[in-house]
Amino acid sequence: MIKRESGNINMNNNFQTLEKPPYLMIAVLFVGAFVAFLNNTLLNVALPTIMVDLDVTYATVQWLATGYMLVSGVLIPASAFLITRFKTRPLFIFAMSVFVLGTLVAAIAPSFGVLLTGRMIQAVGSSVMAPILMNVMLISFPVEKRGAAMGMFGLVMIAAPAIGPTLSGWIVEHYDWRVLFEMILPIAVISLLFSIWKLENVLPNRKVTLDYFSLVLSTVGFGGILYGFSTAGNDGWTDPIVLTTIIVGVIGVALFVLRQLKIETPVLSMEIFKSPLFALSSIISAVLSMAMMGGMILTPAYVQNVRGIEPFESGLMMLPGAIVMALMSPITGRLFDKVGPRILAVTGLIITSISTYFLHKLEIDSTYLFIISIYTIRMVGISMVMMPIMTNGLNSLPARLNPHGTASNNTIQQVAGSIGTALLIAIMNARTTATGEDLAAQAQANATGPMTEEQIATMKAQITQQALLEGIQFSFLIATGITIVALVLSFFLRRATSPDNAPKTDAPQNNSKGAPAPATLNK
Repeated sequence: MIKRESGNINMNNNFQTLEKPPYLMIAVLFVGAFVAFLNNTLLNVALPTIMVDLDVTYATVQWLATGYMLVSGVLIPASAFLITRFKTRPLFIFAMSVFVLGTLVAAIAPSFGVLLTGRMIQAVGSSVMAPILMNVMLISFPVEKRGAAMGMFGLVMIAAPAIGPTLSGWIVEHYDWRVLFEMILPIAVISLLFSIWKLENVLPNRKVTLDYFSLVLSTVGFGGILYGFSTAGNDGWTDPIVLTTIIVGVIGVALFVLRQLKIETPVLSMEIFKSPLFALSSIISAVLSMAMMGGMILTPAYVQNVRGIEPFESGLMMLPGAIVMALMSPITGRLFDKVGPRILAVTGLIITSISTYFLHKLEIDSTYLFIISIYTIRMVGISMVMMPIMTNGLNSLPARLNPHGTASNNTIQQVAGSIGTALLIAIMNARTTATGEDLAAQAQANATGPMTEEQIATMKAQITQQALLEGIQFSFLIATGITIVALVLSFFLRRATSPDNAPKTDAPQNNSKGAPAPATLNK
């Protein structure tokens, strides 16, 4: 058993690695992260049912998803401060307690306002769970074994959101939507009880002050960007609210970055981007997140809106790809430890680019086998890239910057995924509208006589279907181009070595508690 205050930490070369990984503790953290990731996508399919049940508009019910994403996106950058300032055990217990409270409030919510409050409370708790787990994984395994360890983390990160829509569709079809929260509640409570019993304080921390102005800038900046891009797909890029929030968000992020460069103890240290490999991995992850998240929206749009397949069956069609992607994550993690990031990234991005291009070839009569196969192959390619790229970037950082690296990765993926989704949906809508107008004009020019109302309705349905198909096809072509950008960048990758493992002639002395000296931590 690991002693509190990290008494079992190896301090060679100032790199804080546990002599023996705390597997039981990691398992508890895995369960917490799993329910947090699962909860992120579980409600999406249920939104139409909730809208009818609670008598609200679609624009209103969307806040259950948008609001959750906004709170998470705003708080994730602050996770570096929280992990640095507070001990592992009480921080996770507090986060899980808040998540349990939010889940309970949502499960018994008598009105939409109470349900939204419960979702917001859930987001507060879940926003810190994944960063805690990632940082514990980083100090539990040496650099040469991190690939396999982070691959297991990738399994949780990918499997939970992937299962969410299918599980949600089945539950909503057979039970009340409240079961979605009632199902998560006992799992979260069990995780909370185990965390009280088995969690230990393994992450080094120190007393740092929170710069409240940075927190305000982070909230305005990342919140504005996430909200603006997430609503642009529905409201359009010319909508005044969309434009205003994006502009304010960009200004807020710019001011946030400038402030982090000036203050002594930044909320999110910009020093992490001095590492070329971390900066490169962040760019590749951002580009890949744009293509991946957009593709995960476009494929269901084709299956449900073009082919007319029910949401639950649509979820089942996407499930094989999600399962394969989750199972591949540990395998690619082990391969990363053996061959490094470049071979995996180049191979994975070639697979992703080719399969995304084939999705551009989808037709109205494409077979189910073709759709499932191409989508699954695409997920295999993505699984070979995402976690290895992220792990390699984190490996290039000194241990004291791990919390800032994980916070930055999660924030970049949230923002890039939101931008990619909005961008590809906007392209799809624009292409669909233009194609629809062209097809309508051609149909009118080719008309040989008056048509019945039934014939007009049939023609409109066919035009709408064909226009949407061309919009989705063109968006997948753009997504292919985005993926190729990541492929080109991947050729510049090389295996990272932690600066903590480099020889030092003036290594700082350790204090009595086994933590690095303040001079080192405050660099």
